[in-house]
Amino acid sequence: MLAVARLRFDRNDTCVFGPLDFAVHAGEALLVTGGNGVGKTTLLRVLAGLLRAGEGELSWRGEPCTRLPTEGIAFVGHLAGHKADLGALDNLRFATGLHGCRHGASPTSALASVGLAGFEDVPAGRLSAGQRKRLSLARLLLSPARLWLLDEPYANLDRDGIVLVDRLLARHLNENGAALITTHGAYAAPPVRARTLILEAQRVDAESAA
Repeated sequence: MLAVARLRFDRNDTCVFGPLDFAVHAGEALLVTGGNGVGKTTLLRVLAGLLRAGEGELSWRGEPCTRLPTEGIAFVGHLAGHKADLGALDNLRFATGLHGCRHGASPTSALASVGLAGFEDVPAGRLSAGQRKRLSLARLLLSPARLWLLDEPYANLDRDGIVLVDRLLARHLNENGAALITTHGAYAAPPVRARTLILEAQRVDAESAA
């Protein structure tokens, strides 16, 4: 689905990561791990088109491209991106109006799937950090994008929320989707088909993971 060759990002003439070579296939997750400051979040922001790489080549579904198609990817970062004064349901309606909606999904069913039934009219700004993360996951469920870019998706979630992320990932991959996930800590290996990309300062290794 995605192939990356010699991808590099510099900040103030200092290399943050790269050059990187990796691929993400349909039906699998690529876990991006490493210490603080090695460029995990930056890598996802580059792939999402929010930052410009210094060099490198991208290929999307076998075709070279200068940036990934916005309709093909869904990015969930540390900042939720919700409109604080809109209710949870209206936030999802706004998102589907911008990016489209996965076939068979609806904002109401997505809220129920992430445990937010009954919070439809609660403004996003009044939700807890964990509830805001669940709202982000609901938006992800609605997206027709085939590649998910997830930056620390387990952050701010309780045990039930962690199980929810694992379940959504498994469902997405079973439908031939793919995911690129930055992660560390106790929940670094969701139970899905996965490989690992390890980022280190000025050095990158790729290894297989069960």
